[in-house]
Formats: sequence, structure tokens, C-alpha cells
Amino acid sequence: MRTVIWLVLLFVVAVVAALTLGDNDGLASFYWGRWRLDMSLNFFVLAALGVGFVVMSAAQAISALVGLPARAREWRALRLERAAQAALREALTEYFGGRYTRAYKAAQRALAIRDDAAGVTAERDFQLLATLLAAGSLHKLQDRGRRDELLRRFIVPGQRPNTPVDEGARLLAVEWALDDRDAGRAEALLAELPPGVARRTQALRLKLQAARLARRPLEALHTARLLANHQAFSTVAAQGLLRSLAFEVLDDAHDIDQLRRGWQQFDAADQRDPYVTARAARRAAAMGHPGEACLWLRPLWERFDDIGREGRHQLALALIDAVGGVGADWLPRVEAAQRNHPAESAVQGAVGMVLFQRQLWGKARRPLEQAARDESLDPTTRRRAWRTLAALAREEADEPRAVSCERAAAQID
Repeated sequence: MRTVIWLVLLFVVAVVAALTLGDNDGLASFYWGRWRLDMSLNFFVLAALGVGFVVMSAAQAISALVGLPARAREWRALRLERAAQAALREALTEYFGGRYTRAYKAAQRALAIRDDAAGVTAERDFQLLATLLAAGSLHKLQDRGRRDELLRRFIVPGQRPNTPVDEGARLLAVEWALDDRDAGRAEALLAELPPGVARRTQALRLKLQAARLARRPLEALHTARLLANHQAFSTVAAQGLLRSLAFEVLDDAHDIDQLRRGWQQFDAADQRDPYVTARAARRAAAMGHPGEACLWLRPLWERFDDIGREGRHQLALALIDAVGGVGADWLPRVEAAQRNHPAESAVQGAVGMVLFQRQLWGKARRPLEQAARDESLDPTTRRRAWRTLAALAREEADEPRAVSCERAAAQID
């Protein structure tokens, strides 16, 4: 196709030349002193074009000859650039293949080629990527000394990263610090991240790990809540993680003031979780503040029917532990729970305990007996139900039944 186009153009030029130059009778005269040179105008035009072509060719040849050293330098720089890129790709391949010694050597070779290449502009991103590959290989090889020495070339304490590669280097350094169980260094590196980077899912994951490693469960809980809102976990995994962190906050409280502060710093979603609320109430009751425990339990008992069976079970056990703080205003709630959930022994046991606490002994016996005889309940709850039945029998002056209840409580393993 190209040949046909050139032939067509050649024919066009021939036709135009024939039409233009065929009937041209003009002359071109040149004078030099007493000399005069006449030539046809057609010949002069062709000669001028030929001379121009020769001059341009000569100029290009001279330029190419003069530029040979620069072209040779560019060729050598391109060859070194290709060699450095090949070494970097080899380092990546070996790193992902689990051959960390080879990956380290390939990354070092890429850096050496770039350092020795005269005339090649040093690209910071290339050097940082190769350095990170080398440092990552050393981290896998547990060579922390040389790894940290490589990181210090690019990660300056107190200096915020300003390129995506710098941000990636910081996040990798945080991950390595967590692998070393160095929570302080990890948090220091996280604090130097820009706000936008610190809100990324990976940064929040690392922050969560650092907070848990530093044994700050409340901070870890807030971070995990952000991750859950970003859908970084499945629903089940997020719920289990949030509950475990809330349990850590509650279990770390040594007195009621610490427990109260921890509870107040929970999110509303945590305070609505029946497992977390039950744990907080039981801790408060164990510290001798059953009234505060009942105060935390009350909002969930007001929507008791909307909570699942397992959640009601936990709330019922918590109310049993905090029964000493129950007031007369609890009677409508527990009676409604008794009517609506007659088959749930834990709920019936809690109802019986509250009725016994309010000295409604006639109403307390039946739910307590149901809880005491249900072997699916934990032994502590059943034993407490039998002993409460024994106390109820003594209030009614029925000592043989009290002894029988005490014997049944003692036989529970």
C-alpha cells in the first residue's frame, strides 16, 4: 500500500513539473565583473533544490558526528536503566517467591547500578522501592539491625511523608515494628502520618494492633469501631472483636470509678450490646455497687423482648448478680419478662430472684424451681437458685424442704 502511494505521488510530481516547467522560457543571468552567465530558469530551480539538499545532508551529517558522544552516553544510561529495572523486577519476583536472600541481593544490585551510573538521574522513588525490598527481605530474615539501617536512609523521625512511596514506607515500617512487638515505635510512626493516610483502612488496622499491643483497650475499641464502620471486617468478626475489646476495658477497671469512666466512654452501640452491658453490670455488682449495675441494665430490660435469646440469657444472669440493687420499679419489667418468656430458665431465675428480693415469696418459688432444675444452666446459677429456695423455705418455716434444697445445691458439680 505504501508503494502505491509513493507511485501516485511521483506521478503527481511529474505531471505538475511537466505543466509548470515545460513551457517555461525564462532565463536566469548571473553577473560577475565582466563575466555573464545565462541559464534556463528550470535548470536554476533544479540546481538550487539540489544544492539545498546537499547542504542539509551535510549539516545533518556534521550534527550526527558531533552528537556521537552524547548519544553514546544516552545509550549507556539507557542500558544501565534497563539493567537496574531488571534487577528490581528480579528482587520483586524473589521476594514474593519467598527467597529473601536472593531478593535482598537483587535489590542491592539495583541500587548499586543506579549509584554507579554516571549521567543517570537518581530517582528517589526507585531508590526507595529498592530499599524497601531490601529492608523487607532483611525483616523476613530477622536481620533487624541492617533493616533499620536501610530504613534510616529515607525515614527521618519527625518528617511527614509527602509521596505515595513515602507513605507506603511508613506503613511498612509500622507493620515491622508491630512484628517486633515495639508498640512505642509503631505509634510514633503512625503519629507522623498525614490525616488522610491515617484514616485509611490499613493505617487503622495497624493502629488497632498497636493499641492492643500497648494494652490500651479503650483506644483499640474506638479504632475497631471505625474499622467496623468502614466494613473492614465481616459483621460477625466485627461484633466479636468489639465485644472482646469492651470486655478488656471492663476487666481492666480496678474500682467503680474506673469502671464508670470506661462505661461512659463507650459508644452508644456498645452500651446497647447485651453482652457488654451484662459484663459491666456484673463487674459493678462484684465491686459492691448493684444499684449502678441495675441502672445500666434498665434500658435493655425496657426492650427485653426485642433482644435475642442469648442476649436475654446474659442480661438475666447479670440481673441475678445485681439483684441487691433492684427497686420496686423493676417489678413490672420482670413480671412482663416472666409472662413473655416462660420457657427461658435464666429469665425465670432472674424473675424469681427479684421477687424473692422484694419479699414476694409466693410468686418467687415457681420461677426459682424452674431455674434450679434446668441442667442447661450453668452450675453457679442453679446452685444459687437452690439456696434461694432453701432461704425461702426457712422464711416459711419449712426446715425439711430447706434441707432438701441445700442438699440439691451441694450435689451440683
